[in-house]
Amino acid sequence: MKETESLLKRSERYLKSAALLLNDGGYESAVSRVYYAMFYATQAVLLTKKLSFSSHKSVLAMFGEYFIKTEIFPKEMGRELNRAFAKRQIGDYTHAFVISHDEAVQLLAAGQGFVAIVEQYFRENPYL
Repeated sequence: MKETESLLKRSERYLKSAALLLNDGGYESAVSRVYYAMFYATQAVLLTKKLSFSSHKSVLAMFGEYFIKTEIFPKEMGRELNRAFAKRQIGDYTHAFVISHDEAVQLLAAGQGFVAIVEQYFRENPYL
């Protein structure tokens, strides 16, 4: 299996996990899983440009540089990815429960849309 395929499968699995966590009231954990689903999808598209980074900030920045600024993907995807990163940081590193049900639901929907668009990109560009 190609690395991009593996990353996209992981994205799908993490979205499913996020939905389960959200339904169980684990909003911070759900948001974390959504972010990682988006992160893995982002890593997959970066690999099409032979780019790989170890830091999250580098992955987000290079996604913006190579895919948002060039209008391969809409600007909203860059905003949603950065919003998910920020919410994941808050949820994972704040001692209190700070993510609401509504925030988690909205982020899950955004993450599902994000991953769907990336998967469509790969379907439309099978040579990648």
